[in-house]
Amino acid sequence: MREALVAAAFELFLDRGFEQTTIDDIVSLAGVGRRSFFRYFPAKEDVVFPDHERSLAEMTEFLDSGTGEEDPVKHACAAARLVLRMYAEQPSFSVQRYRLTRKVPGLRAYELSVVWRYEHTLAAYLRGRFADRPDGPLRADVIAAAVVSAHNHALRTWLRSGGESDWVAEVDAAMAFVTTTWSDRPADSAPDGEDAADDVVVLVASRRAPLWRMVQGIESALGDTHRV
Repeated sequence: MREALVAAAFELFLDRGFEQTTIDDIVSLAGVGRRSFFRYFPAKEDVVFPDHERSLAEMTEFLDSGTGEEDPVKHACAAARLVLRMYAEQPSFSVQRYRLTRKVPGLRAYELSVVWRYEHTLAAYLRGRFADRPDGPLRADVIAAAVVSAHNHALRTWLRSGGESDWVAEVDAAMAFVTTTWSDRPADSAPDGEDAADDVVVLVASRRAPLWRMVQGIESALGDTHRV
């Protein structure tokens, strides 16, 4: 039902425009009642961003999964990668949403509020990791803002290409810039003579395990220089 409502909404948004489409129009096309709409979405704007609550929850779980021994800046960057991966899972929908939000000022404002929640979550994690530093709160807020800005730069580059460019390369370059600038730890490197192409990893995981946890397991086995 949720997917049907999103599909109906975007069909109407693209045909009539966001402002000209009502909730009654959406539920009529989807073949459900208004009560069903509000069971899934508090307002019309929320149907444009149906996946961010799940994405934010996954980011929070990922940040909380750290051992406390990992580089906090790299861990925050890895969390941001999850968000871009969410966009990349549905390239056509993501590109349509990007084009729609460029046309509707109200949606751009709504999108900024969503971005702030990601930044707030990253900053809260980093403040905990930098709690023993005199500049901890400042460092946390600045790095969180840098991670979000770098992520958004990579995301917009990919979206402007119509979802055709290499999003992995885009986000890798953006996150490398952040870690090079802010991380206290030197960049990891493979031991001399080690050929990354020869690495073989076998992962055993529950079918119910979230994708990010499986990716985290693979990356942990390969080392921070290898990103999935």
